[in-house]
Amino acid sequence: MEKQIPGEPLPSREPTIRSSFGGEQSTDGKNLVEQVEAILQERIRNGDQHARFTLGQFYFEEGLYKEAIVQFERLKEKDWQAMYQLGVMYYDGLGTKENHKLACEYMRKVASSESQRAKHLIRAAQYNLGRAYFQGYGVAQSDSEAEKWWILSADDGNPEGSVRAMTMLGMFYSREDTKDLKKAFFWHSEACGAGSLESQGALGVMYEHGQGKRRDPNSAFECLKEASERGSVYAMGNLVAHYFNRKLYTKAADLAAKVSQYQQEDVQTIAAHTDCIPGFIAKGIAMACFLYARCLHMGHGVRQNKEEAKTYYSKAFTFDPDMTAMLQNQMTHGRI
Repeated sequence: MEKQIPGEPLPSREPTIRSSFGGEQSTDGKNLVEQVEAILQERIRNGDQHARFTLGQFYFEEGLYKEAIVQFERLKEKDWQAMYQLGVMYYDGLGTKENHKLACEYMRKVASSESQRAKHLIRAAQYNLGRAYFQGYGVAQSDSEAEKWWILSADDGNPEGSVRAMTMLGMFYSREDTKDLKKAFFWHSEACGAGSLESQGALGVMYEHGQGKRRDPNSAFECLKEASERGSVYAMGNLVAHYFNRKLYTKAADLAAKVSQYQQEDVQTIAAHTDCIPGFIAKGIAMACFLYARCLHMGHGVRQNKEEAKTYYSKAFTFDPDMTAMLQNQMTHGRI
């Protein structure tokens, strides 16, 4: 569904609001859904103002989207959480047809609200509006509007700001059309400090190549190593390059061999597990495959095997042709 901007795949939506309902154990043989429905319907009849949203959220989390949307529609004029969830559902077509225009309308209402009851939703709604403008879904595509909403969502890097917006701004300012590497470094630093795995890997690359900051190999290594240990495949690929370029071939080959075992079908699973962007996961795997092929080709850190090297050169291309072409060019000119 997402429009892909060259070199800048987009992240998924901000996490949805989780229900506080813990569920009750079945004592009479009814399944959990029936139990929860009965309990919450009774609470609704008794005037519990939060029970209808909790029921809708329970349906949402169970994947019963049509049932969820009925509950949220009943609440949208008086419950900001319901309006936010409707925006998510209409944007992604969950339980209904995709309606990006309506989704953006709901997100804009939440994002612009001055109600204390909407306060915890505002940064997420602002992030989603930025995403909509960046993609051109439901609104006219506009980099400047995307930037505006992400800056609002990031809230100057404050703890209550959206970490995803901070990371997205780091990527936004790394693009050719909107490049400002000092700003990119700033926002990736803010996001990394707030726990973003994606930005930690990006910072490692920026330190490695002196982008937006003076080149700092030690900081590059620390960022890439820690991000790799936390599960960033993009960082792993760049850590392989870090080792390889310093002639630490055994370390490069060992890590590259592990990363190069991933298959295409693993990318989405890794993305879901790490909350990292699939396109950058693929880039990390491509780098590892190519450099493992180079180790095999030259006998660096492993027994030389030119035939096996061909397999990994080819595999690198299947994951990211552009990354592979860049590495191939570097190899041709003797830079790796």
